[in-house]
Amino acid sequence: MWSTARLTPMLSSAARKIALQTRKPALRLAPACIHCFSTNAKKIEAGIIDFEDDIRAGEIPKWMRHEEDSNISPPKSINNDEVISGGLGPRTSVLMELTDQVGALHDVLRLFWKYDINLTRIESRPVKSTGAIWGLPRFDFYVDFDGKVGDPNVDKLLKCLKPMTRRVLILDEKRVHWFPRHISELDLIANRTLDAGKDLESDHPGFNDKVYRSRRAKLTELAQKHRWDQPIPRIEYTEQETATWATVWDKMDNLWDKYACAEYKRTMGLMKQFAGYSRTNIPQQQDVSEFLRSNTNFTMRPVAGLLSSRDFLNGLAFRVFFSTQYIRHHSMPLYTPEPDICHELLGHAPMFADKDFADFSQEIGLASLGASDDDVMKLAHCYWHSVEFGLCEENGQRKAYGAGLLSSFGELEYACGTPNDGNATPEIKPWDPNVAAHQEFPITTYQPVYFKAESLQDAKVKMRRFCEDLPRPFFAEFNAQTSTVYIDRPVKRSIGIIYHQSNRMLPHFIYKLKR
Repeated sequence: MWSTARLTPMLSSAARKIALQTRKPALRLAPACIHCFSTNAKKIEAGIIDFEDDIRAGEIPKWMRHEEDSNISPPKSINNDEVISGGLGPRTSVLMELTDQVGALHDVLRLFWKYDINLTRIESRPVKSTGAIWGLPRFDFYVDFDGKVGDPNVDKLLKCLKPMTRRVLILDEKRVHWFPRHISELDLIANRTLDAGKDLESDHPGFNDKVYRSRRAKLTELAQKHRWDQPIPRIEYTEQETATWATVWDKMDNLWDKYACAEYKRTMGLMKQFAGYSRTNIPQQQDVSEFLRSNTNFTMRPVAGLLSSRDFLNGLAFRVFFSTQYIRHHSMPLYTPEPDICHELLGHAPMFADKDFADFSQEIGLASLGASDDDVMKLAHCYWHSVEFGLCEENGQRKAYGAGLLSSFGELEYACGTPNDGNATPEIKPWDPNVAAHQEFPITTYQPVYFKAESLQDAKVKMRRFCEDLPRPFFAEFNAQTSTVYIDRPVKRSIGIIYHQSNRMLPHFIYKLKR
């Protein structure tokens, strides 16, 4: 495991003094904390910046936090040929090998200050090969910084680093699948639907209903025109649509009390008070989104239809849930061949008001950014067996937290109820993302296998470990203040996109949804 904490032996005397006093590493340079290290390196040494008290208190000094990113604005244009990391500008990544001796790292870092180059990431690991110099071990340092080869100061830095290190290698940027970096870039994927919302299959209950199809077309148009910084359009649902909603509500109400997890019942009670939930009213997505934002910083975004697994999961990284606004056909109120407003608002939305569940969902989203097709499929399977059809343990009983269960009266009883003699019963497996990632599933029948977590906290912890073990091309962290995803190494978002003659990026997904 690479470490960012094994830096103490190479730091200056002042920093080592602090480390000895606190008995902690002098600097734990994690990816989120290094934005201005080079600019302030000499100020620390000179005592202009005193962070000793902060380290004793276990806090990150102000100048090492994300506040300096607060002025980041949504990108006006996207150039995917440019290498990116951390912020939205060009970055260079190098590998340096240093001997573990006092002052070695300090001398190197002074060069970044000398040439006014901002260090964005530093990561170290011991060199495993033999050949220590004078009995001293060696360390590889992976360093990212602002600028690119060809910039005068960058070239001077690299020239000075060569005689101070055993080797300096400029690392090529990694090509990855295109992914959004700022929440505004969700606009580029929101309309890449696998179906157009209004185009119904011949076996859809509303296929021959011209009024219903016209209604769907209108809602599709509203969703396609929506932009990230606009309020969600308010829909005036008809009496017929509200009656369909009420039918679903009446069928599910008693089942929620009996089989829904405690977190769902708690938040559903709050949403009845503050988000317009009732059997006689279909809540507005904008009201639901504001409620979720105030609780867990999750939001909803209208979408015209189904997205690919990659695009949908990418939205979760920004704590954004893509949600339809249309409702199932009134002729079959207890059946829908696709996600509709009943599934989204009665199944998904209440769970996003729970912090553990919201964090769990974002873990899956962050792991999907730039991931390979194979890993996206694994994450999609984990999502299906948890967010859609997950179970948890409460007082020795099975309870549902998956939206597919919480919006389906028949499957909720099937998964959580007491089996009747002669009836088929599902297989219940303990929640293990490594197993769930490879568990196939049907999409038109009840699930033959469900995964049960000990709690939502247990589900989150195990999912986080699974995501950490994936061969991810970079570490991603979401900055809620700027709605930007920070990544810890240079990459080129060049897989899965095409370019127009005007050089405007046109997303072009080559990823096919596997079932």
